[in-house]
Amino acid sequence: MIKAAGNKLASGLLCGAMLATLSGCFPLLIGGAVTGGMAAADRRTLGAQTEDQSIGVKAEIKLPGLVGDAGHVNINSFNRHVLLTGEVRDQAMKDTVARDIGAIEGVIAVIDELEISGPASYTSRSSDALITTKVKASLVDMKEISASSFKVVTERGTVYMMGRVTPREGSIGADVARGVSGVQKVVKIFEYITEDELKQYQSPSQPAKADAASN
Repeated sequence: MIKAAGNKLASGLLCGAMLATLSGCFPLLIGGAVTGGMAAADRRTLGAQTEDQSIGVKAEIKLPGLVGDAGHVNINSFNRHVLLTGEVRDQAMKDTVARDIGAIEGVIAVIDELEISGPASYTSRSSDALITTKVKASLVDMKEISASSFKVVTERGTVYMMGRVTPREGSIGADVARGVSGVQKVVKIFEYITEDELKQYQSPSQPAKADAASN
């Protein structure tokens, strides 16, 4: 049953990931019913979730003026910490993007993982989208972790994992990601919580679940 659910989820995630890759959008916004369920399982406050969406929208509006056709930048905000991945033309552009995105209201920190090189090919982006889908599906299949507790971003085979997790959860999640074919490296970008804090997030009607994250 778990395997079947994981396969169905993988198919759905793959479609969404491919659409996001081809459209150039940052995170894919999905239907209200699904979003509502994910919001309830999210360890961020509702205010932080809303602000992360706002930061993403504002950043996407800024990007064309910052990089134009000379770069390919992905924006992912989690609990007001913004991860920048992709490619830019030179150091000056890299610095400008980090500075201007960091100046958006609500941003606490910027994790600059931009590479100075030409934009990634369609094949490379498609491969990254598939890796992200596989990692998410693998996390869902792990009974002792909660896949909804972290965000997965892949760039050129490097998997970045964000979320509010315990150190134990982080180790489990990183091991899961490393075991996925095509993954070259796993980078953890977590806010760590204690085991006692984890218990407060867990639903009393469900068995204890651990969450994953990276490296």
